[in-house]
Amino acid sequence: MRSIRSAGLALAIAALVLPLATGVATAEPSGDRHAGPQRGVPHSHAAFDRLRHAAPEGFHVGTAVAGGGHHLSQPYPDPFTSDKEYRRILARQFSSVSPENQMKWEYIHPERGRYDFAAADAIVGFAERHRQVVRGHTLLWHSQNPEWLEQGDFSAQELRAILREHITTVVGRYAGRIQQWDVANEIFDDQGRLRTQDNIWIRELGPGIVADAFRWAHAADPQAKLFFNDYNVESVNAKSDAYHALVQDLLKQGVPVHGFSVQAHLSTRYGFPGDLESNLRRFDALGLETAVTELDVRMDVPEGGRPTAAQERTQADYYRRALSACLAVEGCDSFTIWGFTDKYSWVPVFFEGEGFANVMTGDFVRKPAFWALRDTLWAARRG
Repeated sequence: MRSIRSAGLALAIAALVLPLATGVATAEPSGDRHAGPQRGVPHSHAAFDRLRHAAPEGFHVGTAVAGGGHHLSQPYPDPFTSDKEYRRILARQFSSVSPENQMKWEYIHPERGRYDFAAADAIVGFAERHRQVVRGHTLLWHSQNPEWLEQGDFSAQELRAILREHITTVVGRYAGRIQQWDVANEIFDDQGRLRTQDNIWIRELGPGIVADAFRWAHAADPQAKLFFNDYNVESVNAKSDAYHALVQDLLKQGVPVHGFSVQAHLSTRYGFPGDLESNLRRFDALGLETAVTELDVRMDVPEGGRPTAAQERTQADYYRRALSACLAVEGCDSFTIWGFTDKYSWVPVFFEGEGFANVMTGDFVRKPAFWALRDTLWAARRG
């Protein structure tokens, strides 16, 4: 059933778009609450607009907290602990935060029997001080596992005990303090087949370990919402079909699965996934919460080294459409972008020739994509 929130959003957007469609000029909104874009103005000096305050009540707008991963090989110190302006914007703009790497196995469990919670503790503490919720990321994944785990000589019984102890320890440490957990991350390949080779847990323990991971996480924190999370599942395709079938099976077994989330790492090289909303709706129909968890929109880097106005408009449209799809689905109350500044983006490191994927420049200047999010959130809030 279409929500009141989405119906209001549609009416509000129609009201905003109609003057443009009929050729009637409209004045730029004024004042802090409705300020339009100020191109070339750093965030710290621009008229202030907070995404978290523009959002409808109960709708969380989040970002990944930069640190670990590719940042370790870059010529700058840890963003979260060293960049004061970054932290200021992180606190003011967002109502939800996701550790980018700081809760992954290789960082939080670097040696068998030894945990390093310093970075994760700092993020959770920061979130609590700034009235933000936290998305935990991630517990069962095929990537960024420590060498001691991937190269260890363990029996199936030992591996099972290691995973259970890890989930119980990590989830239990933050019980009552994390809103959502990405319990199982990227367990299917793009053809919709379980990763039975590169995922150590599924390879060595079988598919049933996925259900156990959810059970153990729920036992450690009954309040947390437990999610499947993956990329290339924005559309109805073989991969999202595989999740849809698996979730139904697990729910029949009474496994505590609460949500399904799409990462949404998008590129303007490809068309926008136009069936994103309908895909989210079919998981919503199963009784699950849904979320967009890692949105960024990369683009080809032009010869001049800077994106054109046309590229930025296309990017802004992708951001707007992704947010609108989530807002239109009753159970989609969490929308996270994978970093907010190009200064710390992972994209140029992993996608040669592409970049500028975030809503602010490296100098924290807000792009059209930022304003697309702000305006869409305000439209939904007023609707």
